[in-house]
Amino acid sequence: MGLLSRKVTCNSHGQDSSYFLGWQEYEKNPYDQVKNPKGIIQMGLAENQLCFDLLESWLAKNPDAVSFKREEQSIFKELALFQDYHGLPAFKKALVDFMAEIRGNKVSFDTDHLVLTAGATSANETLMFCLAEKGDAILLPTPYYPGFDRDLKWRTGAEIVPIQCSSSNGFQITESALEAAYQEAQRKNLRVKGVLVTNPSNPLGTTMSRNELDLLVNFVTDKEIHLISDEIYSGTVFNSPAFVSITEVLKDRKLENTQVWERVHVVYSLSKDLGLPGFRVGAIYSNDPIVVAAATKMSSFGLVSSQTQYLLSAMLSDKKFTKEYISKNHKRLQKRQNKLVSGLEKAGISCLESNAGLFCWVDMRHLLSSNTFEAEMELWKRIVYDVKLNISPGSSCHCTEPGWFRVCFANMSEDTLKLAMQRLKSFVSSITIDNQTHQDLKNMRKKNRTKWVFRLSFQSFHDREQGER
Repeated sequence: MGLLSRKVTCNSHGQDSSYFLGWQEYEKNPYDQVKNPKGIIQMGLAENQLCFDLLESWLAKNPDAVSFKREEQSIFKELALFQDYHGLPAFKKALVDFMAEIRGNKVSFDTDHLVLTAGATSANETLMFCLAEKGDAILLPTPYYPGFDRDLKWRTGAEIVPIQCSSSNGFQITESALEAAYQEAQRKNLRVKGVLVTNPSNPLGTTMSRNELDLLVNFVTDKEIHLISDEIYSGTVFNSPAFVSITEVLKDRKLENTQVWERVHVVYSLSKDLGLPGFRVGAIYSNDPIVVAAATKMSSFGLVSSQTQYLLSAMLSDKKFTKEYISKNHKRLQKRQNKLVSGLEKAGISCLESNAGLFCWVDMRHLLSSNTFEAEMELWKRIVYDVKLNISPGSSCHCTEPGWFRVCFANMSEDTLKLAMQRLKSFVSSITIDNQTHQDLKNMRKKNRTKWVFRLSFQSFHDREQGER
């Protein structure tokens, strides 16, 4: 062990989180409608599998893009040879146009400010390397994506200080919570370098309000720190209120070319909006030329392949396709989310009202044996091992209230979701019956105890009366 680095032997990756442990259990016993119908259904993976028919239809109609041809001539060799890490200009142009389209073209993006990365994981870590180091902290509102413990901390040495949010206001960020987190970091002798938010939120499935975004801009301006807006779910907003990008807020407040303008950075990816996590396409958008230059150099450790860029540049440049895809994706997400919410309601379970994302933030506090995180883990284990559904417990997302769970709905067929809801309903019914039986036994014992006390009192009175006679 002495020959290995401390990075290898430390336990800061976060792999022992219940978020990842649930995945491991699923992989040991994955559900399959034919081969393993009693297996574990994966509801802990935020994948968008609802629009593959649209993608495959486009591929069938555009064989040149798939076979790496331009005007019927092969460009395989051109794509196979070394490419500059700045990325293909055609793809960067198509990507920023797609980002603008998702945001209703209320804002535009400059390709010179864009850095391509191998997914949003790489984008967030690269930004951390640019903005923070050991002894520095990033503030994150809770609950937050469990992978951030790995992405932001593991290799960079930076720390995360939570901004504690609660269900009392739908887990929205408040000024007092921001200030409390900032003061907590200072008590720990950590230098706060910025705030990172996911908008729309993972795991809440909600868009941030304009008030929250204004609050964040004011806060980072006052503290002279950075703001990172992870907007990888921006194209999954299927209901009102509409998505508002942090770039739109800055533009509306006429903050272009100010100091805060250069301290706000956006992370994007095609993993969620386009359902292509395996393609590993992410991006950093920053107005700070120093950050862009440094991140571009760092991107050589995680490039997007030229073949991927060529294929997607053709797809995203097809405006008829992107318009249809965005519209149908929203409709399908809303329909599927409605089915999950309906299924949960039939099981006597509610969730936070949401309008985006590939999941719901589900309230199972009434199913806990006690208001503790130990009880939450006990319930989670029963759901994974007995009900055979892998969902993510709120504690893995650093939620401060026991009993919340993230449940995904877009990574399975409609039939599989229906089966999952049937399993959950049966489980909740069994808990209700068990609790009722337990309560009946308690009532019976109480009733019998009352009768016994009455009989004892009557016998004592009778004995005294006989003695007096």
